[in-house]
Amino acid sequence: MANIAFIGLGNMGGPMAANLVKAGHKVIAFDLVEASKNQARTDGATIADSAAAAVKGADTVITMLPAGKHVVSVWTDVVPAMAKGALIIDCSTIDVESAKQAHALAAKHGMASVDAPVSGGTGGAKGATLTFMCGGEEKAFGAAKPVLENMGKKIVHCGGAGAGQAAKICNNMILGISMIAVGEAFALAEKLGLSHQALFDVASTSSGQCWSLTTYCPVPGPVPTSPANNGYKPGFASNLMVKDLTLAQDAANAAGAATPLGKHAQEIYKAFDAAGHGGVDFSGIIQHVRSLAGK
Repeated sequence: MANIAFIGLGNMGGPMAANLVKAGHKVIAFDLVEASKNQARTDGATIADSAAAAVKGADTVITMLPAGKHVVSVWTDVVPAMAKGALIIDCSTIDVESAKQAHALAAKHGMASVDAPVSGGTGGAKGATLTFMCGGEEKAFGAAKPVLENMGKKIVHCGGAGAGQAAKICNNMILGISMIAVGEAFALAEKLGLSHQALFDVASTSSGQCWSLTTYCPVPGPVPTSPANNGYKPGFASNLMVKDLTLAQDAANAAGAATPLGKHAQEIYKAFDAAGHGGVDFSGIIQHVRSLAGK
């Protein structure tokens, strides 16, 4: 059993912390939102009065926060309060530069650190089936992996500091683009009189096969567990896809990479978000695709 501090108990962090408790670890948690703290307490975590208080005596510190500025701010607060030899892991999805700043801060205080953003959405967080994309030194990754295995099923070391974030934004750029493509295909099929099931049966077993189709199909019926069967309740909300596609564009611009489809996907999801659908699952983008035909 390890002593683990967990900071950030939102839709992803809360279930992740709960799985650490289920695995037998002592979890000291903190969040600014009272309801999140109450749920974590119900799940078996001990709630600290502050982030800095949560990390005292912890073997491992995990953060799950909204953006890079929050990660850098919280790490600035907690790293000096951590026990000597402790490990700090950030599971947020943030920009690569902020991730590198956080690693540098940990190194300055002699702490091992890993950036480990996740894929799998709230279902993966609850079911402990997340994929972790990790950046950091080999030794730090080796220490982080047994902890992360309590919350996920695939743990990948992608390289040095910031490499986990780089892998995450590249992966989610593929996801955003492919979901639009699948949505367009089903919208076209509807216009051509082809049933959802017929298109699914063909594409899911041929060259159109992809995760957005076979696991997260954007129309009700073919994949019963997809959000389309539950009114597009997320899942992974469209406003979070906007965030990730924007991170990808920022990284592409900084690196001098050409990502024309990634840029167009960002524009499409931003329009969907601006129309008031940011809280809809990202697979609901098919609704926006259908609406374009009426213009």
